Amino acid sequence: MKYLDQLNRTIHLSGAPQRIVSLVPSQTELLIDLGLEDQLVGITKFCIHPKRLRSTKQVVGGTKNLRLEEIFNLQPDLIIGNKEENEQQTIQTLAKDFPVWLSDISNREDALAMIAGLGQVTQTEKRADNLIQKIRLSFDKPLFRKKGKAVYLIWKGPIMAAGADTFISSMMDSAGFYNMIEQKRYPSLSEEDLIEYSPEFLLLSSEPFPFGPKELQHFQEILPQTKIILVNGEYFSWYGSRMLDAMAYFKKLSEEL
Repeated sequence: MKYLDQLNRTIHLSGAPQRIVSLVPSQTELLIDLGLEDQLVGITKFCIHPKRLRSTKQVVGGTKNLRLEEIFNLQPDLIIGNKEENEQQTIQTLAKDFPVWLSDISNREDALAMIAGLGQVTQTEKRADNLIQKIRLSFDKPLFRKKGKAVYLIWKGPIMAAGADTFISSMMDSAGFYNMIEQKRYPSLSEEDLIEYSPEFLLLSSEPFPFGPKELQHFQEILPQTKIILVNGEYFSWYGSRMLDAMAYFKKLSEEL
């Protein structure tokens, strides 16, 4: 059987995959929710949901620092990765020997298409369609009132923000924030840039850089008029079944502002 991934690459499978390696944390969680825990044999060290996976599945390194020998030893019949989260050269090496299905996510609709695509390639279409319907329903409810202009930081040293064409930006919009960063992907910013933007809200993510109280205090000193918030990055950046709970988190966040 032939399947197209989100980069329009064709992969060939002889049947429903029985030995899956997932190289993306949010997609690993999705596979579990599609009922594929038994078929999942390899994960990354960042695949932390559900917690039990770290002790029951083979950890094959980080999303960008994979241990290829361990993946080869697992002899997967399907590898699931992402254009942005995994290194292109590594994916090309793996694709010479194994079917590799890649996602490419820039917004919520891309994420829903990814769920549908993985449902097809793993022959779990009914579960995937049901999940998509539930996610759509949760986002179709009245949007939150617009809170104001915001900048969402994902990294420190250098400071990096989520740009306009990212999944994070689309989730910011769903949460009621207007993303001030018009550049593409994840531009680097200086503290002077942040001062010039003077956002009403500065969102400090829990991942990939784990911003905490120390960073909050520092940014508050240089942006005294800005409301600075530590946010759970999983609800802004995990483009899988985690979206099902995102609106409830955004509602709770709104109530705390």
